[in-house]
Amino acid sequence: MSKTKRIALCGMLTALALALSLVERMIPLELLVPIPGIKLGLANVVTMFALLFLTPKEAYAILFCRIVLASLFAGSVTQLLFSLFGGMLALTTTWLLLHKHGSWFSFYGISAASAAMHNFGQIVAAMLVMQTVDVIAYLPLLLVSSIPMGVLTGTILNALQKHMKHLRLAKKGTAI
Repeated sequence: MSKTKRIALCGMLTALALALSLVERMIPLELLVPIPGIKLGLANVVTMFALLFLTPKEAYAILFCRIVLASLFAGSVTQLLFSLFGGMLALTTTWLLLHKHGSWFSFYGISAASAAMHNFGQIVAAMLVMQTVDVIAYLPLLLVSSIPMGVLTGTILNALQKHMKHLRLAKKGTAI
């Protein structure tokens, strides 16, 4: 793929991740699961997709751009800090599990671990912002919520990955 196409793809994936992030804010998930701040993690599917089909550098760039733009739209510096800590830790965990131990874990396990590390990163950010370690008491609730949210994003990613393999075969002219 040419450099121009890669840049365009990164831009489109950033826009998709940003749109999913903004749509996700409109879903009142807290009405179903009474854990403040819980999210589905749909934008993380795009980041993990980028990690599978692009370079780690491009995946980190997509994540960083999405976080900065979402924080600008929301007008929240605190959100920027929380998202950066959580997102970078989650993406690093995903990269390590995919590329160093990829045969050991399914997308479901990798997504759940990524969601758990995202929550851990947010707790670290909260401790820094609030200047107290008391917020760590909230971590067990977040870690429990990371399992179903990780399974959801893992399911979506698994379907996307299978579809992309199918498209690659069709593009090469292989019988489907």
